[in-house]
Amino acid sequence: MTCAHGYSMPGGCITGDMAQENAAPPVGHRLPRFGITVPFDGVGLEDHRSWYAELTQLGYTDVWSAETDGVDGFTPLALAAAWSASLQLGVAIIPAYTRGPALLAQSVAAMAEAAPGRFTLGLGTSSDVIVSRWNGIEFSEPYKRVRDTIHFLRSALAGEKVDHAYETFTVRGFRLARPVEHPPPIFLAALRPGMLRLAGREADGAILNWLSAEDVATVKPELGADIPIAARIFVCPTEDTDTARAVGRRMIAAYLNVGVYEAFHRWLGRGPQLEPMWTAWQAGDRKGALAAIPDEVVDSLVVHGSFEECRAHVGRYMAHGVDIPVMAVIPLGVTIEAAVKGLAPPWTAP
Repeated sequence: MTCAHGYSMPGGCITGDMAQENAAPPVGHRLPRFGITVPFDGVGLEDHRSWYAELTQLGYTDVWSAETDGVDGFTPLALAAAWSASLQLGVAIIPAYTRGPALLAQSVAAMAEAAPGRFTLGLGTSSDVIVSRWNGIEFSEPYKRVRDTIHFLRSALAGEKVDHAYETFTVRGFRLARPVEHPPPIFLAALRPGMLRLAGREADGAILNWLSAEDVATVKPELGADIPIAARIFVCPTEDTDTARAVGRRMIAAYLNVGVYEAFHRWLGRGPQLEPMWTAWQAGDRKGALAAIPDEVVDSLVVHGSFEECRAHVGRYMAHGVDIPVMAVIPLGVTIEAAVKGLAPPWTAP
């Protein structure tokens, strides 16, 4: 179905007025979706065909890619589009800076054509590390950059000729040569109130990351709109609590010492718990920073335990308002095959 703003959304329109009286069920009755992050570590892209078939059989509805320091965000989804006729496809996220506007529109249009009605673009600012240190691009005015990128993509994907000076970039005389029959929904990665409100005003959904199930209740009202929420959730299926917490501490230290995530967790009220880590990290004491992360912070941000406990914990995210939970599986003491099967949906809070 196509929403009133002209963008396709699986299961029907989720923003604006329903286009038809017999449209999809209203918000609050969305069909449950169960996502997992691809590609899987240790599995070559060329070997994912059988995995996509297996995921469908196990009850997963979505595969979502990422774009940091591994493969790009589009290629795993292009393969999934060719190899699966039913999986929903999403990327969380494509940085607004690292492709020029026209190239970004072309990539999004290609995915929309390859998987009509099944692809969701996740757009975000990324971070100064990825944008500036790794790609040599100035990380400036992130709020305006994603806002301008959404506006440009809406016009370009609608087939319009774009000749406009946005605040953060200028496009002169660009039009897509291949019309996009099914323009995809655009989800915006957002952490704090300003970006969350932008998502509520301009995007078709929001993407969250590095928060607890209970934090969703703090974040969701800031959207100011009833749009779907996707969240990437890190899952270590092991009953070896000490090992899971050790891995979780390394992940938390790697992410939450980045400025945008530090600010996010201060806003969430986790500042007093994480201040010792931030202090040690700034002093160059990496070992001390890891030791300073409390167990309760690890346990709230990184899902671990038995398969049943992990499924129930992810179910809590759904109970608190996440519509599309996307597991990022970190197998510890178990093969990725066993982890994917053991974590298979449904995911329901106790």
